[in-house]
Formats: sequence, structure tokens, C-alpha cells
Amino acid sequence: MILDIVQAGDPVLRRPARPLVAGEIDTPFVQELIASMRQTMYAAPGVGLAAPQVGEGLQVLVMEDGPQSMGTMSPARCQELDRRPLPFTVLVNPVVEPIGDDVVEFFEGCLSVTGYSGLVRRWRAVRVHALDHTGRAVEMDLAGWPARIVQHESDHLAGALYVDRMDPRSYTTNANLGRFWKARPPAEVRETIGAGTDLWPALRSR
Repeated sequence: MILDIVQAGDPVLRRPARPLVAGEIDTPFVQELIASMRQTMYAAPGVGLAAPQVGEGLQVLVMEDGPQSMGTMSPARCQELDRRPLPFTVLVNPVVEPIGDDVVEFFEGCLSVTGYSGLVRRWRAVRVHALDHTGRAVEMDLAGWPARIVQHESDHLAGALYVDRMDPRSYTTNANLGRFWKARPPAEVRETIGAGTDLWPALRSR
């Protein structure tokens, strides 16, 4: 079943989601939720979805990135984003920790903040500890765009949106992202728009 995706301003997106206990994962409710989240992610379309985005405050997320979504990008663009295939994955109660100190910045959007994007810095590589859809403990290392996806979706489980992490001067409609910024390196975008500029002194002087 395709579910409604809640939008920014809905309280469920701002409350930390509840962890599941092992005995809950194989219940019909949770298994049906996972199946519906998968269908909803495909229909959106998107590469990740967390349970709070469909109104359920539970620590469950799904993600997948493959030919369907990557096929619209040139090989050069996929390489620039370090975008690589990510098979369908279910994570319950995920804990994400960085691997190394490398941070990368790209424009990021969200199905719960429809029509907008912003520059967000994320760890380039992460290690994830979680339970899968059967309740089995799993550990995985992710890098590049898959690492960004899991960080974005895990933020949802903590009650955070990408707008909390983005450089606010980079906030753009998706139409203007495609028109002005999408093909430009993040460093060039930053220089053009003055990203990271501290406006507080100027505001205080008014």
C-alpha cells in the first residue's frame, strides 16, 4: 500500500522515534509497514524513507539506489557524487558512526520538504549497526552516496531534517537548483552565494 508522506511542520518529524524490541519486528504491523514503505519510496520516487515520514514514530528505515534512480545521471555525475548501487535494505534501530574524518558536501533534498534542496555536509564513510527486517543483527560499512542516504534517514529517526544541517544560504527550490547550481562544484556554489557568511553583525546594526 502506498502511504502519504508527511511534510515539514508535522510533529511526528520532530519527535525522536521509538526503538523496536526484537519481538516487534516480525509482527504483521511492522512487516506490513516495511512493505508499504518500500512501495511508497518507489512511487515517490526516492532512495530512502524513514517511518516518521509516513506518520509512524518508529526506528525503521528503508533505502535503495540503483539503475532506476541512477539511470537519469551521466557516468561523470555519478562519479562526482560517488554514487554507487545500494540494494534494498531495511534497518531497524540503526546506530551510525563515522569512519575516518572525511566530510563531503552536496545538495540534498527530502520527500518531506517537497520542492527544495540545500548544501549539506555529511561523513563520507560510515559504519552502521542495526537489526534487519527479521530482527537479525547486521553491521555494514557504507561510503559515498549510500553513506549520505543512511545518515539522512537516520536523522529522521532522531527528529531532525536536513534543513537543520544545511548551509541556510544555499537553500533553493529544485527548479533553481537545476537552473543555476546542480552542475557546479559545491565550492563554487559556496563562493557565489556567500555560503557560511555570518550575517548576525549586519542584522544587529539595523
